[in-house]
Amino acid sequence: MLELNKSGTDRSGPGRLPAQGPGPDAAPGTRPAAGSPGPDASAGRVPLRPYLIAGALLCALYFLYAYFQYARFGSPSWDLGIFEQEVRAYAGFDAPIVDIKGPGYLILGDHFSPIVALLAPLYWIWPSAESLLFAQAALFALGAVIVGRTTQQILGGRSGLCVTVAYGLSWGIQEAVKADFHEIAFAVPLLALVCRALLLKRYTAALLWSLPLVLVKEDLGATVAVVGFLLFVYGRRLQGALLAAFGVAAFVVTLVVLIPAASSAGRYDYWTKIDKNGEQDVSMLDSVLGALNSSVKIEMLVFLIGITAFMALRSPLTLLIVPTLGWRLLSQDSNHWGMVWHYSAILMPVLFLALADGVRRSRASRRPWLASYAKVAVPVAAAIAVAMTQHLPLRDLLRPETYRTDDARTQAARAALDAIPAGARVETDITLMAHLTSDRTVYWVGGAPGTAPDIVAINLDFGWSRPIQDPVAYAEQLHPEARYRLKHRGGSFVVMERTTPEPAKIPGVRGD
Repeated sequence: MLELNKSGTDRSGPGRLPAQGPGPDAAPGTRPAAGSPGPDASAGRVPLRPYLIAGALLCALYFLYAYFQYARFGSPSWDLGIFEQEVRAYAGFDAPIVDIKGPGYLILGDHFSPIVALLAPLYWIWPSAESLLFAQAALFALGAVIVGRTTQQILGGRSGLCVTVAYGLSWGIQEAVKADFHEIAFAVPLLALVCRALLLKRYTAALLWSLPLVLVKEDLGATVAVVGFLLFVYGRRLQGALLAAFGVAAFVVTLVVLIPAASSAGRYDYWTKIDKNGEQDVSMLDSVLGALNSSVKIEMLVFLIGITAFMALRSPLTLLIVPTLGWRLLSQDSNHWGMVWHYSAILMPVLFLALADGVRRSRASRRPWLASYAKVAVPVAAAIAVAMTQHLPLRDLLRPETYRTDDARTQAARAALDAIPAGARVETDITLMAHLTSDRTVYWVGGAPGTAPDIVAINLDFGWSRPIQDPVAYAEQLHPEARYRLKHRGGSFVVMERTTPEPAKIPGVRGD
């Protein structure tokens, strides 16, 4: 698939960005002679095996971290449970109903990510949340293979393996691994393929690889439009204009038509992330003026460019990160601003291939300092990634306690799971959630009024705003239509079962 459009039919024309050859800083005599081999001519001489080995090692590291976090009941959010419910529905050829978001909730009315259905065949083989964690690890590692091999093709030497290390250990990828599974895992290799095609002047391939991005998440239509803009400037005017129009249309239609049509509320709920701060309305002007009003935002921007030794600033590929950064900086939700969670993962392949492009541009610069810096920028980026890892999630793989799954808390959590029968409707918190979704109907605690679930299972140490003194009374407070009794208690985990009959009509559950 990486060899799409290698026939050379993509001829550059007027208006192409100077990145496609030696830049305006190139000294006389540095331009390639007529007939000299271009990127495509050298592509076949770059071995694939070293990058497959590096990718396999990175996949193992990512999955190892994610697996033991899951095995120790350490999921940081409800997202892994949400995505397993979605994939489980697709695997059963059902509508993607995610009861964690609410009984009978159609997830396409929340985020538009139908590409997740591609995981259904894997789920048939391995019906567990672990299969999603493995899929994400493999997709992130595939991005490393593409980024590293492309870098070697355009820079030569050992630059490709250095960039593979820098990308593979980058904070954006590591934080996404820690955040469990998210749909953006599909965007990472797709964006790597788009950038690869642009750098190797395979413009039709860039167009084709960008199209599936609109199925990954609703905001990526704007990124597709930027790909179209780059194609237009590179001289592929018709292709670029059509792709930009498609990206804008997909972005608008998804947010204004498709998601509201699937949402029970009839709207796209995430607009409130921009126009509301708590209960206070925020104008678009105030959002724009406040885009850089936090040191957390500025720190994120510095580290985004800093991990490329600042060479990404020399490449127009960096424009591809603008749409994602735009909505994050406009958001009033502080979770979107910083260096944690999964939001920066899709920026990593773009930035590291922009690094390769920036080095290529700078090697022949008339500015001696820039040409000299270009010679060391790639190993500097790799050194930065290795140094930062001591403060990032993968460092935990060096700690023996990471691999311990026999501690008292984990054993208590397993005992709680054993007390919950397969097929039950369960209301629970994040701790047990992703361990239950493969063979139970799971609700978010407090998010399923009127359902009278069979089981209410909670971790008393979850971090409640007020400590739960009487778990049974708490379950009956959540569901006054039912009565519960204590079935199991071990450590901080409590399992309560309903003692009254199941309601004749359960919200979100359709009768046969």
